Amino acid sequence: MMRLTFVPSPDRTWRAWATVSALLFGLAGSAPAAPPADPLDAPVVPTAFAAKGTTAGIARSGDRVLAVGPRGLILRSIDGAKTWRQVASPVSADLVAVKFTDGDTAWATGHDAVALRSRDGGATWERMLDGRQLLKLMRTAYAARSNEAGSDEALKEIERSARQSARPDVLPTPFLDVWFADANEGFLVGGFGLLLRTRDGGKSWEPWMERSDNERHFHLYAMAGRGDQRYIVGEQGLVMRYDGAAQRFVKVSTPYGGTFFGVDVSASRVLVFGLRGNAYLSGDNGSRWDKIETDVDANLVAMVPLADARFLLVSQSGHVLAVMPGSFKAAPLQVPYTAEVFGATVAASGGLALAQLNGIRVVELAGQTLR
Repeated sequence: MMRLTFVPSPDRTWRAWATVSALLFGLAGSAPAAPPADPLDAPVVPTAFAAKGTTAGIARSGDRVLAVGPRGLILRSIDGAKTWRQVASPVSADLVAVKFTDGDTAWATGHDAVALRSRDGGATWERMLDGRQLLKLMRTAYAARSNEAGSDEALKEIERSARQSARPDVLPTPFLDVWFADANEGFLVGGFGLLLRTRDGGKSWEPWMERSDNERHFHLYAMAGRGDQRYIVGEQGLVMRYDGAAQRFVKVSTPYGGTFFGVDVSASRVLVFGLRGNAYLSGDNGSRWDKIETDVDANLVAMVPLADARFLLVSQSGHVLAVMPGSFKAAPLQVPYTAEVFGATVAASGGLALAQLNGIRVVELAGQTLR
């Protein structure tokens, strides 16, 4: 039996594509099952059938493509998404996002505050942070900052999340995205306002929750940037821009009050997208936003950049929408629907590789070159 598990949202919206968990029920009268292993203590052994499983996130670097999903699933392709094999994971926690931060380095994030790193293009993975380590880190850091503005509130949020956990020594809040400015400086963002920074490539992390205009601890779904232009998006229209002088993420006004699931930053514009087909472009660092007319009511879950400043928007319901440079009108492409879509990237064939409820599917978009 499959059950979608969600990160609850104060505005009653859901990121259905965050993760999927399988629940197995025993037959009545059978012997009691052994207690399940803690996902943080249960490495994943690859099987031959994993490529048919649910994938929640997907990313590409050259011919290497990675996809992640429930129970620590990590899939790897070295031929541009033509063929796949499962690789070992140090945890069996649900993974929801994966991203290349350079040609060889990739990060995967997910529930139980898991952050995994690969330095060989996804062939092998190491745990850099998890919910046990994070709970200790947050308690120590915010106790030491008790006199600083926002620190007490951040600590209260952490303790509230810990009390809701079935494991008192684990902070179960998910990391939903990761972004690195260079080999050393990076950020993790996640549920209930989780925000951490590293300056040593992920060896150590510093809590930054109090350094964001997110007093209500909305979920932070995605981060993107170019140099000092850094943006985080989340619930209820939350968009924050990095202020380097203040060392803080400050709120940017937007014309939409619903959840944003993604953000992309280029040299000339910022794009945010999310709930019910809403997407907006800004060419002046968030002072003004222009709405992209998508004509769909489905959640937008992925943006795929193309050549010449073109890009695609992909919805959870399988819509693929093309946006041309300078245009605020998305054009629908013909893609057959097979299952819910949670992520997308360009395949080596020039088609689109979709992370779906029933595995990974590559669709060819006739008449359009995507490389």
